[in-house]
Amino acid sequence: MNFDNTVDPREVKYYKELAETWWDKSGPFWPLHQLNMLRVTYIKNALCLHFDRDPESTKPLDGLRVLDVGCGGGILSESIAKLGAQVTGIDVVEKNIEVARLHASQSELSIDYRLTPASELADQQERFDVVLNMEVAEHVADLGEFMADCCRVTGSRGIMFVSTINRTPLAWLVAIIGAEYVLGWLPRGTHHWRLLRKPAEIRQCLAEGGLRLRDIVGVTANPLTRKLKIISSVQVNYMLYATRAKR
Repeated sequence: MNFDNTVDPREVKYYKELAETWWDKSGPFWPLHQLNMLRVTYIKNALCLHFDRDPESTKPLDGLRVLDVGCGGGILSESIAKLGAQVTGIDVVEKNIEVARLHASQSELSIDYRLTPASELADQQERFDVVLNMEVAEHVADLGEFMADCCRVTGSRGIMFVSTINRTPLAWLVAIIGAEYVLGWLPRGTHHWRLLRKPAEIRQCLAEGGLRLRDIVGVTANPLTRKLKIISSVQVNYMLYATRAKR
């Protein structure tokens, strides 16, 4: 299958080799499992506020159509599906989709996984209430085109979430040198300095796609406990969301 020029072949090769370790909570993706608990709460609360839902209900996202871009092995997709959402997960690594489908079946969850980039869904006029663009922006070859595609699939009253790494000296020291080379929390080569994204770059892409930034928070990790928490500083990792609806 031919993919658009937002896809970096080196990133596809890298994640293809790691695909079968997605659900090993003590394996190379353990930081993502930790991060997932944090981001699901952030996403749920923001969606309940935006769509006027009760965050304490059993299925607060019932009926919402959600697109998980770069879904990997389905860690986030499954968490959101359990909250009642109708989830479509897309990825450009075939092994990731195979792993995600298998795990969803074992978990008895109905998730629509597809081997495709966001551009194909946009070209097909597919629109979603929610677009999850989490830990993907730092792996694409053309940020502007990728973000434009994600904006296009965000519905008329939609909301997009973005989570990525800032391009600052501190982020280089913490997220690359510290996490990959000193602590060994991530495999070496997971992130590349040139692909890290400043919040202003993401915000500009969102604005060009007709979305307005509503909230941005930072994420930090305790090297001793390996626990993550939300902070105000966005100098290293950050999460944000933007909406198309006028308020």
